[in-house]
Amino acid sequence: MAYIFGLVVVGLFFLALHYFTELTRTQKATVTAVVLLIVLFAIAFNKYNDAKTQKMLDAVLRFNQNKTVVCDGVEVNKENFTLSIGTYTFIGKENTPNRGQMISASKCE
Repeated sequence: MAYIFGLVVVGLFFLALHYFTELTRTQKATVTAVVLLIVLFAIAFNKYNDAKTQKMLDAVLRFNQNKTVVCDGVEVNKENFTLSIGTYTFIGKENTPNRGQMISASKCE
C-alpha cells in the first residue's frame, strides 16, 4: 500500500513539474533522474533493512526453540544465555563460562 501511495505522490510531483515550471527539458530530465534515484535508494534500503531484521528474528526464533545459534563465533543456547526481549540481546547466565557476556541478536548467523 505504501508503494502505491509513493507512486501517486511521485506522479503528482511529475505533473506539477510538467505543468507549473519553466524548466527546460534537460533540467526536467535531471530532476526526474534525481527523484528516481532517491526513490530507488529508499526502496533498496527498506529491503536491506527488512532482510536484516528477518535474519535477527530467525536467530531469536531458533534460540526460543532450544536450538544453538552462532553469534560472533560464540555458540548461544538456553543453557548458557538468556534473551532480553527489549533489546534482542543474549546475556550470559550466572555460573557459566559466558557470565555477563552480552551479544546482540543482530550479529547471529
